[in-house]
Amino acid sequence: MCGIVGILGNHEVSPQLVDALRRLEYRGYDSAGVATVDAQGRLDRRRAVGKLVNLSDRLVHDPLPGHSGIGHTRWATHGAATENNAHPHQSGPVAVVHNGIIENFRELREELVALGLQPQSQTDTEVVALLTAHHLGQGMDPLQATRATLARLQGAFALAFLFQGEADLMIAARKGSPLAIGHGEGEMFVGSDAVALAPFTDRITYLEDGDHAVLTRSGVRIHDGEGHQVSRPASRIDVGSTAIDRGGYRHFMAKEIAEQPVVLGDVLNHYVKGDRIVLPDGLDFASVDRLSLVGCGTAHYAGHVAKYWFEQLAGLPCDIDVASEFRYREPPLSPGSWFIAISQSGETADTLAALHYARAHVSRSIGLVNVGTSAIARDADIALPTLAGIEVGVASSKAFTCQLAVLAILALKAGHDRGRIDDAALAAHLADLRAIPGLVQQALQLSDACRQQADWLAEAQDVLYLGRGALFPVALEGALKLKELSYIHAEGYASGELKHGPIALIDRNVPVVVLAPRDRLFEKTVSNMQEVMARHGQILLLSDQDGLAEAAEGTHASLAMPAGGGIFQPIVYAVPMQYLAYHTAVAKGTDVDQPRNLAKSVTVE
Repeated sequence: MCGIVGILGNHEVSPQLVDALRRLEYRGYDSAGVATVDAQGRLDRRRAVGKLVNLSDRLVHDPLPGHSGIGHTRWATHGAATENNAHPHQSGPVAVVHNGIIENFRELREELVALGLQPQSQTDTEVVALLTAHHLGQGMDPLQATRATLARLQGAFALAFLFQGEADLMIAARKGSPLAIGHGEGEMFVGSDAVALAPFTDRITYLEDGDHAVLTRSGVRIHDGEGHQVSRPASRIDVGSTAIDRGGYRHFMAKEIAEQPVVLGDVLNHYVKGDRIVLPDGLDFASVDRLSLVGCGTAHYAGHVAKYWFEQLAGLPCDIDVASEFRYREPPLSPGSWFIAISQSGETADTLAALHYARAHVSRSIGLVNVGTSAIARDADIALPTLAGIEVGVASSKAFTCQLAVLAILALKAGHDRGRIDDAALAAHLADLRAIPGLVQQALQLSDACRQQADWLAEAQDVLYLGRGALFPVALEGALKLKELSYIHAEGYASGELKHGPIALIDRNVPVVVLAPRDRLFEKTVSNMQEVMARHGQILLLSDQDGLAEAAEGTHASLAMPAGGGIFQPIVYAVPMQYLAYHTAVAKGTDVDQPRNLAKSVTVE
């Protein structure tokens, strides 16, 4: 969500800002803009609605000189996607870019209007620029004005300020939303994440919550929420790991789906040595009385799958929650319980807030994240990387299966610690898990078969996904993927719930995707499928060869899944769910990598 970049450089920054913003496109946006201070100290800006190419065109016809600048890609929250609402927002001698939500902006706007200041946009961000300009007009210097403004703001924000007449000054601040400082040689940088800064530097300092930073070309001074100057560690990033390239694929999502065998292998190599699970100290499940797993969207469904594994393998009761509900429900948590926060970005606002609540009530908190420097990784007692690498496509694919793999390893560790799994059983389950990358490689061969179903699915108004046991959350994930990418209404259901309402939706125009591996629940799932077929529902059946031989007759189509993987088959079944959504979106001509209205990292409520 919303990308920020700032440069105090030695060259014309407009092209650099646009290039950095292009690296943040994966976060999702609907407008973009830049502001610069030129050699004479003049502050000016250019903005455009839509893709970055529109901003680039604007800058070609109306150049914006200067060696100091800030840039922004906006995902609309307050106010539509218009040029007036695009960032940077400028009020007289100050320009501001912002990620987050200013919760008290209406109150502040009323105060500013009463002072004679007139907003020009519908956004919450503009009050930050107006308030700072008001303080400057009262004789404050830029740092004093910024601090006076920050003291009035309620909500979550990452902010970067640029000032007229100050070509060697930028101020940055964060509360809730992530922000990083990049260190160069005679240059300094600000960015939403390391991806934006990778072309300029490999030395990054992450601001802590409540920090504000004063940047000049000679360095940075960081102050905490109390105004005290503090030292924050700088770390080296692997620039190669931030590379963003489609690698010959038509879309990033296609590339990321194809990368899954490799990244799943990376997970296993990292956490499993022979028949031994290797995890950080402090992860002994023997005395844990309950687990709470929390996430949003796809991460929530990963936790839902893991609930089956923890309960089956370890006999460990599990609660699974949507983070946005958990944080406000304030559920009772026992002191002997553990909390697992699942987030690809590690910055998901609701999940981070849920973690902060849980830490005060549980004996251990775990952050399952793909970004090891993220807020959740820093704030949890123990951080476990999912090792998926950068995922550019907004709809998660490899991040989901890597989350599942790490959760599977945790469930096995829990089962062994609690005496539910002996050494021999652990070795057998680990053998099943080691087979998963190869099985996923086989599942990738279903791409063409999924493409053949895309035109059929693309014509539908509604699609149902059915699964039982740990395949039920995969059905939910399949439906979510189709909604995200193709904008077709889809719902996932536990197949046993069919007669409790969803069967009323069935007719010959409703495709029904059934996930039915030949396991102990197969007969029950097939029975539910037959009820759909009896009402002229059109079935797409996913099962292994034995399952298809028994149940595929009379279906609209079937996909032959690889057999094996034991209880970890849900990881394999995720692949055709991704491909069905991907190819249907391509057939409909939607934006696969950046679906409308969606953002990769949801850092506000």
